[in-house]
Parts: sequence; structure tokens; C-alpha cells
Amino acid sequence: MFLSIRDLEMNSKGKVVGYSRSSKSYMDRLLAMGLTKGAEFTVTRVAPLGDPVEIRLRGFSLTLRKAEADAILVERG
Repeated sequence: MFLSIRDLEMNSKGKVVGYSRSSKSYMDRLLAMGLTKGAEFTVTRVAPLGDPVEIRLRGFSLTLRKAEADAILVERG
């Protein structure tokens, strides 16, 4: 079973394994931001209510809103 980025705790590592079926509207945007299959990242910050989430990916920080983070399927790294 795969997780969402929002399911990971702060300072945990993950790897992108795919996208949810309902993410078609976000998919091009996520790919343009570098969230391709196999991309490894670290969760660096999580807002108190879980939105947004900041990850460190390919040498830069990326902040994702709830809908974007839920569209990405990940596994713990």
C-alpha cells in the first residue's frame, strides 16, 4: 500500500512511486516541479494543520498544498 506525502512525518524520507487517479489536473504541474517517478525527497516542514507540507527535492525546497500532496503516491525511503 502506498502513502501520501502528508502521511510522512517531518525529517522522514520518501520516494515517488506514482500518482492517484484523481490527480490528472495536477499531474503536469507535479512533473514540471520535478516530482517524477523514482524521485527521492525529505519532508522538511509540516504546518500545524498539515497544510502545506515542505519537501527537499533535487537540491531545492518545494511547498505543496493539501490537494497536490494527496495526488502523489509515495513509499518510505
